[in-house]
Amino acid sequence: MKAGTVRVALLRGINVSGKNKLPMAELAAIFKDAGCGDVETYIQSGNVVFRAKDPLTQRLPMLISQAIADRFGYRVPVLLRTAEQLRKVVRSNPFMRARADDKALHVVFLDRKPTANQVAALDPRRSPPDAFSVRGQEIYLNCPNGLGRSKLTNLYFDTKLDATSTVRNWKTVLQLAAMIDP
Repeated sequence: MKAGTVRVALLRGINVSGKNKLPMAELAAIFKDAGCGDVETYIQSGNVVFRAKDPLTQRLPMLISQAIADRFGYRVPVLLRTAEQLRKVVRSNPFMRARADDKALHVVFLDRKPTANQVAALDPRRSPPDAFSVRGQEIYLNCPNGLGRSKLTNLYFDTKLDATSTVRNWKTVLQLAAMIDP
């Protein structure tokens, strides 16, 4: 086991609708080649749990994105969260307190915290009956009719918040949290 902090990497747009194909074994190898240890992937959509020392993690999103571009010919955003940040994501879901259906829940992970003015400019009536709640660098979604039918998309949030985002369903978020705390 390598020393370092446990972190989660969330890659956007991997293995979606037959595009940006990237075998998880190769993704794990890219993380290992970058200096990460205890690398584990979860499902085929670009979720990686690993250990790395702090100086490396500051450069890691760029290193991983560049390695994927060099090896596979496309560039994807890489967002990182510490184990504690992911634990907080699980604890802070406002829709869990409201007893929402787990299958309707998703989390939008942002590469930066939006300003209060940017958050205020979001339209809560954009996609009824869908609802969202912005908490720090995450947006919690409750999409009772499914995320595929929602107008609360990456493009909407990226544009309105001047950010880069990636979405995970609640089951995936919980599984990643279980992986960081075996």
